[in-house]
Amino acid sequence: MKALESAPQRYERGMRLLTLGRLERVRCDIVARVAEGDRVLDIGCGTGALAVMLARNGARVTGIDIAPAMLSLAAQRVREEGLQDRIALKEMGAVELDTAFAGDSFDAVVSTLLFSELSDDEVAYTLAECWRILQPGGVLLIADEVLPKSMLGRIATFLFRLPFAIAAFVLTQNTTYRVAGLEDRISAAGFRIVDTESFLMGTMKLFVAEKAV
Repeated sequence: MKALESAPQRYERGMRLLTLGRLERVRCDIVARVAEGDRVLDIGCGTGALAVMLARNGARVTGIDIAPAMLSLAAQRVREEGLQDRIALKEMGAVELDTAFAGDSFDAVVSTLLFSELSDDEVAYTLAECWRILQPGGVLLIADEVLPKSMLGRIATFLFRLPFAIAAFVLTQNTTYRVAGLEDRISAAGFRIVDTESFLMGTMKLFVAEKAV
């Protein structure tokens, strides 16, 4: 996704293409699971599309992203929507969570298509930090591309995904990646997975998990 991030004005169009329009559905599902008044951290907020949707629904959102150009577009979107009092944007990466937020700071943490950009160590660190900064009973909502456990599933989803990977490379001169064992990693971080939704033949999943009280 890096090439798309360097041209943020193309980001949303590119994401719609790469996810066959399912990303909007995923975002709507995430918003439906966040209550009005909740304090929400959006990790890798990008152009601010999900943050704006959450704020419109009454949440108080902190969006973080490492790409200044993406944040600039997100800030413009926030101003156009008149949501400056409900959305705060910070230029920072997921690996800085330990110094940025105190424990039990948020009611929900959300992330879309971020974990597939992280190394294995960064995934483990970010999930541990999500557990720390969530209130007891808080919800973690992660949507990302995943790698099936079975070899047959991997082959089937590879063949299904191949045309879109090629399109991604043509569009961005880059490719996308899938996270192996994300469900198990979420559980290993101390969360209880309460729901899972699959999209695009299971190549993308939304994980809904709670921080046990």
